Amino acid sequence: MDLQLEGRSALVTGASSGIGRAIAAALAREGARVAIGGRRREQLESLASEITAAGGAAPAIVVHDALDPGYVDAVAARCEAALGPIQILINNAGGSRAFGKDASDAQWDEALTLNFTRHRQLTNRLLPGMIEGRWGRVINITGKSEPDNVNGAFCAKAALTAWSKGLSREVGRHGITVNCIPPGRILSEQILRNYTPEYRAWQSEHEIPMGRYGDPEELADLAAFLASPRAGYITGAVYPVDGGLRRYQY
Repeated sequence: MDLQLEGRSALVTGASSGIGRAIAAALAREGARVAIGGRRREQLESLASEITAAGGAAPAIVVHDALDPGYVDAVAARCEAALGPIQILINNAGGSRAFGKDASDAQWDEALTLNFTRHRQLTNRLLPGMIEGRWGRVINITGKSEPDNVNGAFCAKAALTAWSKGLSREVGRHGITVNCIPPGRILSEQILRNYTPEYRAWQSEHEIPMGRYGDPEELADLAAFLASPRAGYITGAVYPVDGGLRRYQY
């Protein structure tokens, strides 16, 4: 299927590895011009080389730290200088923040900033260009809705999901869609670091109906479709990619 992404401009945050890296590569394969953001320049340069070797346009590389107060303006300015108005935004940067009920305000502030506030701010910074162009896609990589304990990222991602639904109601008239993808167990550096092979095998057998962990490319394929003109009537939706792991109905 031709996703009609040729020449579209896209920004993928958290593109150094895992899900973000796979999404950036998928968009580039479909002909999009991509800007790739993350904290690790070496990994971003490696991704850029892979994209150009596969015939894609050379990506704009934006090294950033989402906790930096100047993050939003710096990233937006760099991307717009390289690609013009950004039409597709993949908010993928973030990270788990597990802590107990007695966590400090500073811990909560960091978790909310990294996993919600920066996504909201960057989206708002780029929306005027989408509105002017009468076309845009915002895809937020969120998280699970079944917290095992207090985790700042879970709370922030829940806020991100609620905000995304509200935003979709306001910007749809401008040809802009806003959707969320909560990943399940998608193989990445973080997954390999945090879970032993024995645990991954046990969970695959006992808790995941599909019987395995997912590959980043499987989520990236959905993201590329939602970013395309072919998904123009899909907005305000949440699409888990988890092999059936989560037990909620929707």
